[in-house]
Amino acid sequence: MPLLIDGHNLIGRMSDLSLDDPDDEVKLVQRVRRHCLRHRRQATIIFDAGLPGGPAPHLSAPPVAVVFAAPGVTADHLICQRIRRARDPRGLLVVSSDRVVQEAARSRGGRVIPAEEFAAQLADDQTREPGEQGLSKEQVAEWLELFSRKP
Repeated sequence: MPLLIDGHNLIGRMSDLSLDDPDDEVKLVQRVRRHCLRHRRQATIIFDAGLPGGPAPHLSAPPVAVVFAAPGVTADHLICQRIRRARDPRGLLVVSSDRVVQEAARSRGGRVIPAEEFAAQLADDQTREPGEQGLSKEQVAEWLELFSRKP
């Protein structure tokens, strides 16, 4: 399930990143990239106020694409637009605590994770050893079902 991330909204919810830091976007992209590689996901991070706006090839590298909103356009607007245009909106996991963005995702059947919750996931990734992989919720459920069966 690809992630669609409200970048500055997420940075504002992280305890160790600051919107005042001129490198905040780069630091977030690096963390999201590690998360995506560890969990085999793809992500698009959309930030406000980038000049000249549009894709940011200097920050983008698989599995993360980075886009900056053009002047006069908000990241929220771009995210809602992408949700409306998505071929499979039910397949999106939207990361934002913005109510308008959350409602846009839910109205099209997309899943939403508040920025605070995703920030906690990124923090958890930071505490793991390199190469250490945790099980996903789906994998845990599968193992529990398998081992709880009576012979």
